[in-house]
Amino acid sequence: MAAMPDCAPSLLDSTLAQARACTLCAPHLPLGPNPLVVVSERTRVLLVSQAPNRGTHLGELAWGNKTGDRLRDWLGLGRDLFYSPAVGILPMGFCYPGTDPRGGDLAPRPECAPTWHPKLLPLLPQVRLTVLVGRHAQLYHLGRACPPTLTATVAGWRHLPPDTIALPHPSGRNFGWFRKNPWFEAELVPDLRARVAAALRP
Repeated sequence: MAAMPDCAPSLLDSTLAQARACTLCAPHLPLGPNPLVVVSERTRVLLVSQAPNRGTHLGELAWGNKTGDRLRDWLGLGRDLFYSPAVGILPMGFCYPGTDPRGGDLAPRPECAPTWHPKLLPLLPQVRLTVLVGRHAQLYHLGRACPPTLTATVAGWRHLPPDTIALPHPSGRNFGWFRKNPWFEAELVPDLRARVAAALRP
């Protein structure tokens, strides 16, 4: 009799199941926990973003809005490839953190990334490019090497490791930043698209 195939879940599958069942921050989440993390063993481009918004928490597609359209344009990706296993989404906070009274969403919960990123990142062997979207991702993943401001971090993209690039958040709230920094779309975005294309190349 032929041997039965091994159907045991991989370490990544079991770790993802634990992450998606996490309730660590539940007392601090206005809508309760609903962790979002989308990665696979085939992920080549990893987006380390901020945290899901309210719409994503309620079931809308992650990055499915105009902000996501802007991010996809920067990356040079259509929706089909963006939502394929080749592109992963690893937020700094897996759950919607609530609304900031000053506008926008609150910062990602500080417990999340230190708990889950060190467990998940080693299980993504094919990642060729990590895209740090926003200040929270940059401070955490670059550590002491992170320049003192978002502008300095993004402007210094050529000095980061070749498998890492830093972006501002593509929210419309940052239109003023985009206008003040025309080099971003003129110089960085073409380089970003080339790096993404290279990372996704078989």
